[in-house]
Amino acid sequence: MNQKFSSNLTCSQLEISNTNRRLWIEHIMWTRMLMISTAFSLPDLSFVTKRLLQNPVDFAKEFEPFYGKQIAMQLKQLFTDHLLIAAQLVNAAKEKNTAEVEKQRKIWVKNAEKIATFLASINPYWSECIWRKLLFSHLRMTEDEAVFILTGQYEKGIKEYDAVQAEALEMADVMTCGIVRQFCIK
Repeated sequence: MNQKFSSNLTCSQLEISNTNRRLWIEHIMWTRMLMISTAFSLPDLSFVTKRLLQNPVDFAKEFEPFYGKQIAMQLKQLFTDHLLIAAQLVNAAKEKNTAEVEKQRKIWVKNAEKIATFLASINPYWSECIWRKLLFSHLRMTEDEAVFILTGQYEKGIKEYDAVQAEALEMADVMTCGIVRQFCIK
């Protein structure tokens, strides 16, 4: 699954890579901030939520030059749903509502399946199987991170965030390699 570039990246390829890596890091960083703000009922929750929901907009802007407005908007909606479901899951876990946690987890998995299918459908170099594996792992690790924060296991939460971050960079690299290959970016 590790996507490798040659050591001779062009400026265009490097720009795409940097943008995808930034977007995925922002995705997980603002998700973590949402978890913390939710867990501790911080007064910045609405601002953090607003910033987190900017991430799908930013992904859509990155996708539009390659895939057009319609596909970019589909991605934006899938990623927005992903984040809103995650917020519902964290809120349910905070309230110790196990039935709602289970419900949101199932919805989250279905959303991840839709994202994997969607990505594979728009780029022949993106495997649905690989995206499913990455996204399902992302969901599991993100939920674990939230549980650690909500239960005061902060050191474990930080270690889990490190793992989430490493995987986010892997997702960014998979995304970049597919775009570079599909569009023969030199």
